[in-house]
Amino acid sequence: MKVTAAVATDVGLVRDGNEDSYLTDEPLFAVADGMGGHRGGEVASQLAVETLEKLFKKGIGELPDQVREANRVVFERSVVDEKVAGMGTTLTAALVEGDRIRLAHVGDSRAYLLREGDLRLLTEDHTLVHRMVTEGEISKEEAETHPQRSVLTRALGVETVVDVDDDTVQVRPGDRLLLCTDGLTSMVSEQAVEEVLRAVPDPQEAAQRLVQLANEGGGADNTTVVVLDFSDDAPAARRKEEPSREAIAPAPTSEPARSRRRLPRKLLVWIGISVALVVVALVGLRLYLDSQWYVGVSDGHVAIFQGIPTEVAGFQLHQVVVQTTISAEKAESLAVYQDSLGDGITAENREGASAIVEQIRQDVEEMRQVPKPNQPGSTDASGP
Repeated sequence: MKVTAAVATDVGLVRDGNEDSYLTDEPLFAVADGMGGHRGGEVASQLAVETLEKLFKKGIGELPDQVREANRVVFERSVVDEKVAGMGTTLTAALVEGDRIRLAHVGDSRAYLLREGDLRLLTEDHTLVHRMVTEGEISKEEAETHPQRSVLTRALGVETVVDVDDDTVQVRPGDRLLLCTDGLTSMVSEQAVEEVLRAVPDPQEAAQRLVQLANEGGGADNTTVVVLDFSDDAPAARRKEEPSREAIAPAPTSEPARSRRRLPRKLLVWIGISVALVVVALVGLRLYLDSQWYVGVSDGHVAIFQGIPTEVAGFQLHQVVVQTTISAEKAESLAVYQDSLGDGITAENREGASAIVEQIRQDVEEMRQVPKPNQPGSTDASGP
């Protein structure tokens, strides 16, 4: 299945900055709508899509697992960085796997499927008004104008764990998938969205037209849309079905010819085995490094690292996962951390590393509160 992707995003007419983020790295696509003020919302949405992309490229976990990990990363950043405390984000992601789409969803961004002119919503809003609709307290029409329609009941980064909606959709040539933040759906009716997706064949033009409609409707929020068109990859299919000239050519029957063919095959087998052993070794090393955690110093601050504090042939076997605002210099001025922090304080897991960071933070705070002898605010116990 061939995928043609387009994206459009706009700050809108009211907001000062764009807190939306998106990912269009085939076969993975996503939109995220941050919350928590301009700084916090932007950081949350960016951090979520970057984490998702990194985990996917490394082949770590399935799509829902990757979203749950993105939640943890955003949450921990909000805990250690006071500037973005309380931030969060929605996330709606689509992974194209041949003629299937794997969806993972948290929040009130949405995924729609247009098939033969009919638009179908694929996700469920995690909002207060949607819950009120499902419980029969208000109608769907009332929900569209309800003053609390943007209040989320679920988002990434708000709690340590989050439930992720996971679904798989079968697609076929001619289908069109839309991922969008609520800047579109809060300003534009589903009927108008359907009309644009049905009437505008070029995906980039359709995406830009949808953003334009959102701004014409008031532009009260940032708007981001990703449009994916699916078509039959017929040329590639035909190439697979057609036998090559080499395949139908008569094979030589002489013994020397057969011997010449055997040698490259044996060589390829040995090369394949060697490559496989290298891959297994690298995978084993990667798995080992991913299971190792320690607290050390990064850019003058206390940080949580994944891996081991060393390098081989110029390659670092660790990476910074969380960089805190705690001064490494102040932490190392305490005797308990003076000789250990620079070399790395090992932990059994990420939770253990976070606990070490919290202990360091408390120790540094207590040090600040203890007045030094002969300094203003101190008391000389020796008396006159």
